Amino acid sequence: MKKLSYAEFKAMLMDPDVPDAKIAEYLTARPKESGPFDPMIVPDPAKVEMTPEGDFDVESAIRWGNAICRWRRHARFESRIANGEKKPVLVSEGDSWFQFPFLIDDVIDQLEPDFLIWSLDAAGDTSDNMVNRSPEYMQALVQQKPNKVAGFLFSAAGNDVIGEDLLGKPVLGRLLKPFKAGKDAAWHIDNAQLASILSALEKDYKKVVSTIRLDNAFANLPILVHGYDYAIPGGFPGDSRNPIYAKQDEWLGGPMKKKGITDPTLQREIIRLLIDALYDMLGSVAGKSSTTNVHVVDVRGALKTADWADEIHGTSAGFKKIGKRFKNAINKVI
Repeated sequence: MKKLSYAEFKAMLMDPDVPDAKIAEYLTARPKESGPFDPMIVPDPAKVEMTPEGDFDVESAIRWGNAICRWRRHARFESRIANGEKKPVLVSEGDSWFQFPFLIDDVIDQLEPDFLIWSLDAAGDTSDNMVNRSPEYMQALVQQKPNKVAGFLFSAAGNDVIGEDLLGKPVLGRLLKPFKAGKDAAWHIDNAQLASILSALEKDYKKVVSTIRLDNAFANLPILVHGYDYAIPGGFPGDSRNPIYAKQDEWLGGPMKKKGITDPTLQREIIRLLIDALYDMLGSVAGKSSTTNVHVVDVRGALKTADWADEIHGTSAGFKKIGKRFKNAINKVI
């Protein structure tokens, strides 16, 4: 592969018609700076001749990959609108399931051919940031009124249940009890801690819904949420996943082993219970969807073992399966 000058590489970045997969060939990751829903993606110095300008571009952006991908998505959106493309307009706000920079075609990437999506998504974003600290969704919805926005997609619970806390420590460290022989998966979950996390999430999700409904134009706007799939803890015998941005068992398998929970079957059963609890909470937020127009897209069971790129993200092919469930759900309600 020819080594690119930074100017050539930047020209690729700034052309939204260049496929992400092409750009991904010139990227690498910084595992020590990556979080569970926040991969740190940077130009590969072995493939791109970095310059002081390039180093400044990368280091000055809090999350370089997020910033570039957002700009590219917005540029494509505006170009398609300007060209008179007639497809439903959506606004999306979410974490790395909605924006995984370059390396994986995430949910929004899978939906983009069928919808015009104004994406606010960012890998590593948290529910608290999206809802309370730096909310952007209402401004975006209002901006898209002239384009007759048809729905809102929201993905915001990953870090709170199977990711990291504000100190960068795996949430599972707080959610799980130390292993005890003869006890089932449910026993190993600290229900008080889980209830506290889910209560905070429920408050945030309800705030999003109520805030959107305050604008009469969005009184009946379809809102779609999801609770992820049954993630697979890493490090089990034969685990073939080897992401460049993380250890194989960094976020789920490793923290479980520290608690003495080493049996892969028990590990997966615990994750199933946590994901099911998240869906129960979202079901409470949605209530009767025919009345609230809040819809839970159930993607549980969509991904098989080979469909996971790491412990908590699908491969591009895996996210294609997730995208089909979203597409079907969206088409039913818009």
